[in-house]
Amino acid sequence: MNTVRILAVDDHEMTALGYKYILEDSDFTDFNVKVEIATNFEKGKTKIENSKRAVPYEIILLDIQLFSPESKDPRTGIDLGIIARAEVPKSKVVFMSSYSDNYRINNIFKMVNPDGYMVKSEIDEMSLKAMVETIVNESPYYTASALSAIRRRMSTDIVIDEQDQKILYHLSQGIHTRDIAPLIGSANTTVEARKRQLKALFDVKNGNDLALINEAKTRGFL
Repeated sequence: MNTVRILAVDDHEMTALGYKYILEDSDFTDFNVKVEIATNFEKGKTKIENSKRAVPYEIILLDIQLFSPESKDPRTGIDLGIIARAEVPKSKVVFMSSYSDNYRINNIFKMVNPDGYMVKSEIDEMSLKAMVETIVNESPYYTASALSAIRRRMSTDIVIDEQDQKILYHLSQGIHTRDIAPLIGSANTTVEARKRQLKALFDVKNGNDLALINEAKTRGFL
């Protein structure tokens, strides 16, 4: 039988080992599964780059947060996804993350365009097996929350640029307008002007920032 080679990158070793044991013990009709694990960014990067010179992985599973919150290292699984797309374009990339908000999911699709996205709280033995079977058959795989985020964003004809998206995100995190300007490299007056444009775009009449945030969430932008 053919062997499907999978790389699982997660800074929590028990999580990566869980994927390995579940998938290697699962019964697949036409193939077996072999899972390698990497528990940090550098190990994952090395395995991806080495696979280019040997046999590329069929599937690469990536966590997003690969460093502790206290770490100042900004690199994430998204960066590994970008590397994988460049170095081993035939490998399928699937994100396995606790993040389920529309902003993060749609940002990942914009930057990496992965072949799948699984929210960790929705992962079980059956969904892991279904993900591998689906990806091997050249179809994308998403758990329910990820699929909902994608559908909500696709259902609107509103288009905003990256700066507007950042403003919405920071507002949703409770950051005041005056503090957003330096975060996005703009003047306070620019942020205020963009907020007014966003409220008009989302048809928020006489509403405060909370009304804007709620409408952006409804339309799948947060």
